Amino acid sequence: MSVDSSQLPRAMLVNGLLQAVLIFAMTLPMLILYATSTLGPLLSEDLHFDPAAIGYLIMSSFGLAAFLSLRAGAIVDYIGARCALLVLFGAIAAAFALIAAAQVFWSLIAATAICGIAQALANPATNLLIAQQVRPEQRASVVGLKQSGVQLAALFAGLVLPAVAFQYGWRIAFGVIAPVAIIFGLAALFVTPGQHAKGNKQLTFVRPNALLSWLMAVQFSVGLALSAFVTFLPTFATQQDMSLAQADMLIAVFGITGMLSRIVLTPLGAKLSDESYLLFALIAVAAAAIVLTMQAGPESHWRLWAGAAGMGLSAVATNAIAMSMLIRDSAFGLVTAASSYVSFAFFSGFAFGPPLFGLLSGQPGGSALGWSVLTGLLCLACVMTQRLASARKRRAQASA
Repeated sequence: MSVDSSQLPRAMLVNGLLQAVLIFAMTLPMLILYATSTLGPLLSEDLHFDPAAIGYLIMSSFGLAAFLSLRAGAIVDYIGARCALLVLFGAIAAAFALIAAAQVFWSLIAATAICGIAQALANPATNLLIAQQVRPEQRASVVGLKQSGVQLAALFAGLVLPAVAFQYGWRIAFGVIAPVAIIFGLAALFVTPGQHAKGNKQLTFVRPNALLSWLMAVQFSVGLALSAFVTFLPTFATQQDMSLAQADMLIAVFGITGMLSRIVLTPLGAKLSDESYLLFALIAVAAAAIVLTMQAGPESHWRLWAGAAGMGLSAVATNAIAMSMLIRDSAFGLVTAASSYVSFAFFSGFAFGPPLFGLLSGQPGGSALGWSVLTGLLCLACVMTQRLASARKRRAQASA
């Protein structure tokens, strides 16, 4: 009994460190999205490029992430969680250091692309670590917790980075992330298995099955709408006579509500017989949030706040629930490979969303056309969640 009591503080410390590594393995790769959203006007002014070109920074990062995600699951199976996390945190440190030193727009393109390496590895590596180190009954809660790290990035980018940038400059704001990444890279050494049994000894390529394909299609649509919304919400808000400081706070609100939704809704989804119906409800709410946002004007800023909160409470949770589905249900395939495919779909949406919205905003109809297209894509995603639910039901009946 005394041995157990003496080991308890160490076990709690290791568990806390494990959760911190999982959270920041999701936070730091996604920070580039929110940091370019909130600090983009400062970058464009200092480096003399069109603010609309910010979408191409997101495209370079998530485009590479999408490409690498096709093999990321197999790579993580081959090299193990420890090595994957070391590469992840190393890539973040290098990327943010290069961004802080950038002198021209094309340097930013190259630096942000490096973040794509970390983004591709994040979900397969953290999901594998959870499968190895967390008891089955706790996995859904831990998945929700680590996925909330993405929204922690939004909160940090909305509250902390602008304050640092206004006081010390945007280069310092980006540069301080590099040592943070190095610290968590070192922390990963203490919470990952020293030995790794290769789950994929030959880096074989496995095609997604029907269930996984439907989930990928849903995540692509959500990722496209979500990335465009987050990237251009501050710009749209300033066009409605909102100050830049307040517009950045919209991202912070988005981050807070997103963290809450992922932590609460992921375990809730795991208690359902089929999470597809929860995905349907959340995506429908996200579509309504965009409709509300597009109706905002100089006299109705409350619609911007409500839209940001609505997207955080709904669309943000869908990716965490999707990842929980992969860990919980083997019908989607090997967890690392399935995670990499869903990440590929989600990141592809993220890569195309901002450039597409920027292009649509330049057409007759302006931002209203862009918001309308995003709403239509989310409505299509609702239809696809119903197809996913039907496919899961047929599979369950066939195996019964």
